[in-house]
Amino acid sequence: MALTTDAVEIANLILSGFHRHYGLFRYNAQQAKTAFEAGRYGAIRELAKERIAFYDERVKETTDALMAKSSSIALNEGTWAEVKKAFIMLLTDHKQPELAESFFNSITTRILRRTDYGGENLFVRPAVATDYLDSDPPSYRVYYPRSEGLQSCLTRMAIDFGLACRWNDIQRDLRRVIRAAAVTFPRPFQTATDFQVHVLRSLFFRNKGAYIIGRIMNDGTPTGFAVPVLRNSKGELYLDTILFDPDQISVLFSFSRAYFMVDMEVPSAYVQFLRSIMPHKPASELYTMLGLQKQGKTLFYRDFLHHLRHSNDRFCLAEGIKGLVMLVFTLPSFPYVFKIIKDKRAKDVTRELIASKYQLVKLHDRAGRMADTWEYSSVEFPKDRFEPSLLEEIREFAPSMLEESDGRLVIRHLYIERRMVPLNIYLEHATETQVDQAIKEYGDAIRQLVAANIFPGDMLYKNFGMTRHGRVVFYDYDEIQYLTQCQFRKIPEPRTPEDEMASEPWYTVGPNDVFPEEFAQFLLGQLRLRIPFMKYHQELLEAQYWQSQQEKITRGFLEDVFPYPDHVRFCNRPELDQPAVRVSRLPA
Repeated sequence: MALTTDAVEIANLILSGFHRHYGLFRYNAQQAKTAFEAGRYGAIRELAKERIAFYDERVKETTDALMAKSSSIALNEGTWAEVKKAFIMLLTDHKQPELAESFFNSITTRILRRTDYGGENLFVRPAVATDYLDSDPPSYRVYYPRSEGLQSCLTRMAIDFGLACRWNDIQRDLRRVIRAAAVTFPRPFQTATDFQVHVLRSLFFRNKGAYIIGRIMNDGTPTGFAVPVLRNSKGELYLDTILFDPDQISVLFSFSRAYFMVDMEVPSAYVQFLRSIMPHKPASELYTMLGLQKQGKTLFYRDFLHHLRHSNDRFCLAEGIKGLVMLVFTLPSFPYVFKIIKDKRAKDVTRELIASKYQLVKLHDRAGRMADTWEYSSVEFPKDRFEPSLLEEIREFAPSMLEESDGRLVIRHLYIERRMVPLNIYLEHATETQVDQAIKEYGDAIRQLVAANIFPGDMLYKNFGMTRHGRVVFYDYDEIQYLTQCQFRKIPEPRTPEDEMASEPWYTVGPNDVFPEEFAQFLLGQLRLRIPFMKYHQELLEAQYWQSQQEKITRGFLEDVFPYPDHVRFCNRPELDQPAVRVSRLPA
């Protein structure tokens, strides 16, 4: 049966809206490259922040355009099954079909003002496969060190990215790369006939760095690598290190990092490449880290529904001290937590203010220390999968967020984030060595948040979590604010003995006043915590430290926060600069 004219017109309008969105998305990444070459790091952060709103803006534009035509085309549910068929036909040979399908879903739910559809009107499952989809030229370049020589291949890789900056000493950096590889790989290193190096065609931009992402193929086995390219004070390029450790590469794409800006014609090809070197990373997280949050949400929800069908445990309250503002629950077999803003809150803050704090974290550089979240509306759950105690908790503290019926319940608004072990619980069971490292990580997390102009507000250990990589991450945003909005003060000396004994402060306290000396009262009560804290982070108890950080930010100074350990940087590995046998060509 032929499709109606209305269905074809609506499908074309939706696809045109998506094309505008993705065109701007790619242009944003191209601007990031230009800003990096010019050393305009503040502009890179602004580009990253602006891009987050792109999707919703294009959805609104497209919806408005369709509504403006509602007098001449049929925008009703009866037409929509045909619209979907017409849209699928338009995706033949499309380079971003999975993204276009998600865009279609967003338009559909806005136009028809419903969320409870079956597969007839929405893309519940993808209609167009992306398994072997790629661009022309392909998404990654291939180099053959056996025939060309290793040094020559590496030099060509650096040139192929076409950065409009001078290199400080590229041959020195490439020697360091070769020597670092020699330390990593077992010797003697045997090359198979298929030995080759694959490098993604586009650089990954974030903050002050541009990252080369690639893999070494040898006898069919991929070994991933990441190389951060930085600029020195003269604007010259240099390679800061090379990462081979899968965990270190995975941390680059951590949920606690800002999203990368990458110019991709075929994003699914990039995601498949990344999964070949990080097989344990869900595609949903990789799409999100590439700045395609909506696609990340779509894939996460599909994974979630699949998990529900293949498990039988129950949702329960998450471990840890109950929050004053958020009700947090989890499914033990699923590594995420679900957070609902309570109606009954112990803190006198509005729902809108709390939501704005989560949006601040979404838009701001997370410096590897704040957990990202996916935000959902009207999420349906099977009622029999909830522990009775959890259901009662939601009914008591968040009744406005709950809609119940036979066999199902809908939570009207929630946040979802990666599950971590609350730091206070981790510390209770940790050894002396683990406590030492955890407290160092805790203080480092605060320092890196400060460098990103973030003051956590509530610095209790219960508001931080320990990740599987041993990193401390902040996840409670009720009292978060910009560091530059705070007034850090030293507690004035008491005027009289009576002042010192008084139950109330003898000095005035403004709404944004912070007294770092007081942190010790609620952080360092236990000697096993106080000793490592004072060893690594004593200055966090001094107002002068916080004031000096504010001054740096006010001056526009952007501090280096490297998403990899300091000891792996080439500048901290003098052994890589020692004379060694020159490697130019591998045995054929």
